[in-house]
Amino acid sequence: MSVVLLDQFQRPLRNLRLSVTDRCNLRCSYCMPEPEYVWLPREDILQFEEIERLVDGFLALGVDKVRLTGGEPLLRRDLPALVERLAARPAIRDLAMTTNGILLAEHASALSNAGLHRLTVSLDTLQPDRFLELTRSRDLHRVFEGIEAAAPLFPGLKIDSVVIRGTNDDELADLIEFGKRYGAEVRFIEYMDVGGATHWSMDRVMSRADMLARLTERYGTLEPVEEVSSAPADRYRLSDGTVFGIISSTTEPFCQDCDRSRLTADGMWYLCLYASRGIDLRGPLRAGETPDEIAAIITRAWESRRDRGAEARLASRDRSPLIPIDTLRRDPHLEMHTRGG
Repeated sequence: MSVVLLDQFQRPLRNLRLSVTDRCNLRCSYCMPEPEYVWLPREDILQFEEIERLVDGFLALGVDKVRLTGGEPLLRRDLPALVERLAARPAIRDLAMTTNGILLAEHASALSNAGLHRLTVSLDTLQPDRFLELTRSRDLHRVFEGIEAAAPLFPGLKIDSVVIRGTNDDELADLIEFGKRYGAEVRFIEYMDVGGATHWSMDRVMSRADMLARLTERYGTLEPVEEVSSAPADRYRLSDGTVFGIISSTTEPFCQDCDRSRLTADGMWYLCLYASRGIDLRGPLRAGETPDEIAAIITRAWESRRDRGAEARLASRDRSPLIPIDTLRRDPHLEMHTRGG
C-alpha cells in the first residue's frame, strides 16, 4: 500500500519542486529586480547523488510529481544526466521542468532523450523591447528558438506568462495565438508578492476576472473546463477548442488544495512558497543519517504543516512587498529564484 502523508488540513504530500540551481541568466522585474544578489555557496549545492537520495525519501512518502526548477535549471551542468536518473524511477508519475527557454534549443533533444515527461517555458511578452525591459536581456529570439525546438518533442508544452497591469496585459490574446502555433497551452499567472518581488503593488495585479473580461472581448464566450485536479490553473476553452489557464494565486489562492513543497539547490525544504523558514535536509544527509531518519524529519514536518501563505497575504491589511530588501540580502533562501517559484 502506498503512503499518503497528510498535513493538518488533510492535504497530501504529492508534488516536489526541486531547484537545481539558484542562478539565472535573466533578471525579470517581478522576480529579480535588484542590481545585485547574494548566491548560495557552491560547496552547499547538492550533488546529483545527494539529490537522488533525498528524492527517493520523498517518493517513499507519497510524492509522485517532481518538477525541476531554478533559478534557471539549464544552467546546471549535465542536467540531462540527472533527468535520466530520475526518469528511471517508476514512482515518479510526472517529471517536468520549468525553464526560461534561453538555453532550451541546445538542450531540448537531450532532455527528451533523457526521459523528461513535460516542459513549461516562461514567456511574458512577444515584443523584443518589452522583453528587454522585463528581463534585462535581448535574447527573446533564443526563447522563440527554444520553443520551436521543444514543441515537437514535448506534446502539451506549456507557456507560463506573469501578467502585470500596465506592462504586458495587452498581450493576452497575442500569447494565446502564439501558443496555438506550437500546440502549447498558455497559462497566465497573477503577479505575486513573494520573495524578491520588491516592486510589487496590488494595483499592478491583473486579476483572473479582469483577464477573463479582456479575453471575452476578443474571443466571445469562454467555456470553463470542468476537471478534478490539484493543479493551480483554472482552465478555459475557446470556441475553436484552444485551452488556456489562469493561475489566480494572488486574488483567489489555491492553498486549500496545495500538495506541493520546495527543495532548494542546497537542500533546504520549504512547505510553502511564502514560508520564511525552511527545514535543513542537507545537514542530516551529509551527517550520514539513514533514509529512515531523514524520512522521519519530512514526516514530522508535513504532518505538522498548517501553511496557507497566499491566503494569509490576501487577508493582510498591509499588502506591501512581503520582505524588505535588507532582509533579502541577508538570506538568499527568501528569494523566489532560490526556492523555485
